[in-house]
Amino acid sequence: MYTDKVKDHFKNPRNQGEIEGADGVGDVGNPVCGDMMRITIKVKDGKLEDVRFKTFGCAAAIATSSMITELAKGKTIEEGAQIARKDVANALDGLPPIKMHCSNLAADGLHAAIFDYLGKNEAARKAHQALYDDLKARVTKAKKEEAEGHDHESECHT
Repeated sequence: MYTDKVKDHFKNPRNQGEIEGADGVGDVGNPVCGDMMRITIKVKDGKLEDVRFKTFGCAAAIATSSMITELAKGKTIEEGAQIARKDVANALDGLPPIKMHCSNLAADGLHAAIFDYLGKNEAARKAHQALYDDLKARVTKAKKEEAEGHDHESECHT
């Protein structure tokens, strides 16, 4: 059911934990199935110097959280914001179709953390206004999807 990469990131998660004094925090989750993620970022010179996660959820949720940190670390905030939902699943050599929502949450969490960072840092927001506006639309859409509680209850926790 799961690829070797998914199993590896589940059993040996990378960058687990929370950054104290994080520059940005992204909290996302699916209230129906219970997968909850917090992505924290530290930004230095416009780059994602550190990216960490705390996740409550199934093996796929933990693996995708771990992978998003690996994909984002060292990238510029613009590059991090361009990491798409499918990129996370592809980096794990795929996910079962019923687990794709986990990769959505991981990417959405990173985008929310970058949005939070830009919202708190006026100079960065002014320098990246178009990115901020784009992320605002994406984060709002993701929150709406979460609030609708897509029925993944039977799909999670396996």
